[in-house]
Amino acid sequence: MEIITGGVCAAKGFTASGIHCGIRKNKTKRDLALIYSEVRASAAAVYTTNKVKGAPLTVTKNNIADGYARAVICNSGNANTCNANGIEIATETCRHLGEALGIEGSDVVVASTGVIGQPLDITPIKNGIPELVGALSTDGSDNAAEGIMTTDTRKKEIAVSFTVGGKECRIGGIAKGSGMIHPNMATMLVFITTDCAISPAMLSRALSSDIQTTFNMVSVDGDTSTNDMVTVLANGMAANEEITDTGADFDEFMKALNTVTVYLCRRIAADGEGATKLLECTVSGAKDDLCARAIAKSVICSSLVKAAMFGSDANWGRVLCAIGYSGVEVDVERVGVSFTSAAGTIKVCENGAGIDFSEEVAKKILLEDEITIEVTLGDGDAASVAWGCDLTYDYVKINGDYRT
Repeated sequence: MEIITGGVCAAKGFTASGIHCGIRKNKTKRDLALIYSEVRASAAAVYTTNKVKGAPLTVTKNNIADGYARAVICNSGNANTCNANGIEIATETCRHLGEALGIEGSDVVVASTGVIGQPLDITPIKNGIPELVGALSTDGSDNAAEGIMTTDTRKKEIAVSFTVGGKECRIGGIAKGSGMIHPNMATMLVFITTDCAISPAMLSRALSSDIQTTFNMVSVDGDTSTNDMVTVLANGMAANEEITDTGADFDEFMKALNTVTVYLCRRIAADGEGATKLLECTVSGAKDDLCARAIAKSVICSSLVKAAMFGSDANWGRVLCAIGYSGVEVDVERVGVSFTSAAGTIKVCENGAGIDFSEEVAKKILLEDEITIEVTLGDGDAASVAWGCDLTYDYVKINGDYRT
């Protein structure tokens, strides 16, 4: 497996584009993105668990119920959520795009991100579609990645090559996500493309399995968004024998998918609103996978832990506190905690109690921009990882006047 360039255009048969159509007031920011496959592709998606869902999710779920799609269109700047005519707008967006591409509107994945509860005028989207389609390019992933950003400060894209059945396959993805990020899923949109031939059923199985240890293990602020969606399109143009069951080929696909999703998880967490540090919590020695995940999530979601990391304060007691209210039965007298970064590693807790350590060394370690909180439990062999970020003054500033 090899990291390559190209993002969602790395796989054969995919093009992408991103333009400013007029949804966002800032004309220098792209606000409409498109991904297109030359041929019909297997499609799978997972959606937010929030009971209040954006209209595009309902339309997309209906469109890909047959397991196939050819295009993804996404606007930023308005979530198209809690709008009386939201379904109509999302459906019309698919229809207009389908006409411009010469495909069925029902073969379109539609997504929106931005402010919730604000009226969305379809006019700029409708008028922008011809330009969006005309701008499609094999070099368009970067523009598409920009077009889906809201409070993100950086683009998030990756691609890898891998081999299935002797054929080179490629998989790539773009993502947006900065605030309202919390399991299960997050405030994020993730679009993944691959030229690997895999049936809709197996693609859905792969994605549903993968998110349990990736996107469902990311948290920035404890708020689960209304518009979260992860979508994968697989057009089969790598010409490998179609994956229709488990086995070696499916395992290789899962490894490639996981490489893409883990990378995007880390980039989303690192770009949390106002964040200065990427936090990773690794849990080992748990009774089972569910216990390990619950504890990792609890630590990474703790506002007190996040604030301590912002202040580079080795306040390990807050980690123990988060473990204690995670709902998992643990033997506290076996728990250990260490902090690790590029500056080194320092153990701060052993057998559930504090040990002597240098505050000066700890401070140096925690001043780095990527911190790992290592938790050992001594209760079993299961392990898990979760990702988040520190909690800063800027998070409140960003969200205090986000709408106005």
